[in-house]
Amino acid sequence: MRRVPILPTLIVGLAVAAMIALGLWQLLDRLPQKEAYLAQLAANPARPVIAFPLFPDDSLLFRRTVADCRPPVAIRRAGAGAAGFRLIATCPVPRGAMQVQLGTTHDPRAVSHWSGGRVTGYVSHAPDGRSLLQSALDHRPQQMLLVADTPAPGLDANPRPGISGIPNNHLAYAIQWFLFAAIAAIIYVLAVIRRNRMVVVTDARR
Repeated sequence: MRRVPILPTLIVGLAVAAMIALGLWQLLDRLPQKEAYLAQLAANPARPVIAFPLFPDDSLLFRRTVADCRPPVAIRRAGAGAAGFRLIATCPVPRGAMQVQLGTTHDPRAVSHWSGGRVTGYVSHAPDGRSLLQSALDHRPQQMLLVADTPAPGLDANPRPGISGIPNNHLAYAIQWFLFAAIAAIIYVLAVIRRNRMVVVTDARR
C-alpha cells in the first residue's frame, strides 16, 4: 500500500498555504493600495499650492509648493541619472532644515552660489543614500525635497514630476508567490511518488 508521509506532508502543506496567502495578500490588498496611491500622486500636481512640508508625508509628493529659503548652509551634488547631477541646497528653518533642488548639470565639478530666497516648485523625496533593500528594511520616512521650477543661474531646469519612476511590483510579487507554491507542491508530489516506487521495488526484492 502506498503511503503519504504525514509530518512532511503537513509541513509542505503549511508552507504552500503560506505562499498562497502571501500571493493573495499582494494581489488583493497591496496592489489596490498601491494603485490608489499612484492615482493620488498623479492627481497631486493639479491640486492647490501648499506650504512646503517640513515633516515627511508621502501623500504630498508632487504637490505644488512654495517656501522661503534663508541663505543655505550648504549646497551639495547628488546623482540625477540621465540629467547628470543635481545641486541641492540645505536651508535653515525653525527646528530643522529644508532641502531645495536648485537644478541639474552635467558638470561633475559645478558649484552654485545661490543665496536663497522664495522658491516655488513641487514636493519630492530627498536623496538619502539608502539602497532599495535598506529602504525596505529600514522604515524611517524619507525626507522631503522642494524641486524648484526655476533653476539657479548656471544650472539646467529640473525634470517635471511623474509617477513613472515609482515601482508597482505587487502583481509580479503575487505571481511569484503562486509560482513558488506550485513548484513546491509539484516537487513534493514527485518526491512522494519516487519514494513510493522505491518502497515497492524494495518490497519486491524481499
